[in-house]
Amino acid sequence: MKILVVIDMQKDFTTGALGNPETAAVVKPVAKKIREFRAAEPDGLIVATLDTHTEDYLNTQEGSFLPVPHCIKGSDGWRLEEEVAEALGPDAVITEKGTFGAIRLPELIGTGRNIDEIQMIGVCTDICVISNAMILKAAFPEVPLRIVADCCAGVTPESHQNALAAMRMCQMIVSETE
Repeated sequence: MKILVVIDMQKDFTTGALGNPETAAVVKPVAKKIREFRAAEPDGLIVATLDTHTEDYLNTQEGSFLPVPHCIKGSDGWRLEEEVAEALGPDAVITEKGTFGAIRLPELIGTGRNIDEIQMIGVCTDICVISNAMILKAAFPEVPLRIVADCCAGVTPESHQNALAAMRMCQMIVSETE
């Protein structure tokens, strides 16, 4: 079985409070990759994360380092990009996370499953993608973990490349869309 993990494809990270041209540009490739995965892996599992904060975000540790309110639960910026939401469909597993890494990802994927590969796409490569990739690599050390680089984007192009290099060093496969 293959797993596709879609990280934080929310409006605040693409065109909203923390968006940039690179993150906005991956919306269509991400939606396309989800549709292709669904067609190629009818028994595969798709899990998507939602960065989720509350109105008191600025009073949190993250808020003190990044004083830009974003992904406030229920706000328009918290919502998935429409094209991505449509591609995910009703059967994708959606999980909220209050910080960079979704600590529940291994549980949602299921440690007892026979997993052939985990693929990861989304934003931001240099914060949430790498955080979740490290969680998954620790939980599933013998499962190939593929980062689909052209379906990811970072805070800057340089930090995106740095994150990809770090993931390669941690024995993850970094590739382009197949």
